[in-house]
Amino acid sequence: MTRPLLGRPVQIAYAVADARAAALDLATSTGAGPFFLARHIPVVEARSRGRPATFDHSSAYGQWGDLMVELVEEHSPPIVAPGTGVHHLAFMVPSLARATASCVAAGWAEALWAHTAGGQEFAFCDARASLGHLVELYEPSPRLLDFYAMVATAARGWLGSEPVRDLS
Repeated sequence: MTRPLLGRPVQIAYAVADARAAALDLATSTGAGPFFLARHIPVVEARSRGRPATFDHSSAYGQWGDLMVELVEEHSPPIVAPGTGVHHLAFMVPSLARATASCVAAGWAEALWAHTAGGQEFAFCDARASLGHLVELYEPSPRLLDFYAMVATAARGWLGSEPVRDLS
């Protein structure tokens, strides 16, 4: 079996029924945050297991120590049932195509590929049989790196005020 080419995870994500409520709960119980909530993230193209699909989801993004945490609320058919724990670990990779192929060769089928309206491509590979969660892959882009930096910067010195913030 081939080992996937991944590096270190940059994000842990949980499958939740309500991203806003989960963000408020996690901020209160762990001090993670603040969380930035994006509702119905625009995806212009998607495929699931090789077939055209839709991917409608909302996510809350916060910082938990050195790691970004995402709370994923899937609106149309969920890949991972809400409340079941870890949805995915995310990895920034130099080549989305090569990393996806590496995961597939390791036995982790491509569960979803999508392209956002903002221009970011990403893929979920299904590592649930061996790891218990999906693996998300995306190439770093200036927009994505700026978003990660914004979330991390907001967490520095954060004392708990306004734990959930809407993104427009």
